[in-house]
Amino acid sequence: MIPLPLLLSESLNALPDPVILIDGRKTIIFFNRAAATAWPALVSGMPLSFTLRAPDLVEAIDDVLADRTRECEGIFSERHPVERDFSFRLRGFHDEETFSARSAPAALVILRDLTEARRLESMRVDFVANASHELRTPLASLIGFIETLQGPARDDPKVQAYFLSIMREQGRRMARLIDDLLSLSRVEMSEHRRPIDPVDLSSVVQQSVDTLRPVASARSVTLEIKSPDQPFIIPGDRDELLRVVENLVENGIKYGHTGGRVEIDVRPIQGDEPDALALSIRDFGDGIAAEHLPRLTERFYRVDASVSRESGGTGLGLAIVKHIVNRHRGRLVIESEKGRGSVFRAILPRSASSA
Repeated sequence: MIPLPLLLSESLNALPDPVILIDGRKTIIFFNRAAATAWPALVSGMPLSFTLRAPDLVEAIDDVLADRTRECEGIFSERHPVERDFSFRLRGFHDEETFSARSAPAALVILRDLTEARRLESMRVDFVANASHELRTPLASLIGFIETLQGPARDDPKVQAYFLSIMREQGRRMARLIDDLLSLSRVEMSEHRRPIDPVDLSSVVQQSVDTLRPVASARSVTLEIKSPDQPFIIPGDRDELLRVVENLVENGIKYGHTGGRVEIDVRPIQGDEPDALALSIRDFGDGIAAEHLPRLTERFYRVDASVSRESGGTGLGLAIVKHIVNRHRGRLVIESEKGRGSVFRAILPRSASSA
């Protein structure tokens, strides 16, 4: 990286938005800390287009390089590894008192991450639409029960007790639904920011299993940890990874056979992804037909809606799992066959630079 005057480099590093300086060949000669955080693959001396594959941005850079008195603005989106939106501002930059003629930057690229603002707006719209749709049925039931209690069942204690127990379950269902909608919204809001804190996945699995043993015992289900007895460290968010393991293990308990078992395994991947861990949760239930597998992580998609609701499901658990895995720059693989159970496998990178 070509050295900049200390005051200038420190000033650019203090900015919260990514800033990149390029020369006349669109080669990176400086980027600040915010840019390095947003795009860890940035390397000085390499063409900017190697990292930022945004045709609108490249076209605007060409315009500025052709006329360094011009300024250009625009917006571009990235789709990999997660969807992100950015605005950019470009201006020609030439200061021979500060830089030598050989190393003088040709353009200053100033970027701003719009992802969070756009997702916030999308989250508001989705939350209202989903909540209004999913809460309509239990609310209608509650209103009907209340009207019955106020009318024909006013003086019938047995009917009152029966209806009140149903109303309590409907209220709990609505509370679970709202909690899951809020959790999903929070994960989607931060999905573009990869967590970097070191987390021991073995410890996460052990904590989740300890938490769910009473639930498993109530169905006579055995929880077995098959992982090697050693720590497996990945960059992540511990609370979110706990949510992943708990959701998948709880699904295994609900949809596996009563008196069966659920196996939880963490181990390094051999072969194509040597710098990744596989977190696998296997149940031995009835399995899932192949036509349902591609849609399992859609919000509110249920293979059997009545069974899902009876078991307390909201239809959002796997959607939450998928978005958390995406935020950790991993991927979720689902394998199942009718009559032979299911395996839910989260492939998670072991280092921040491997995804």
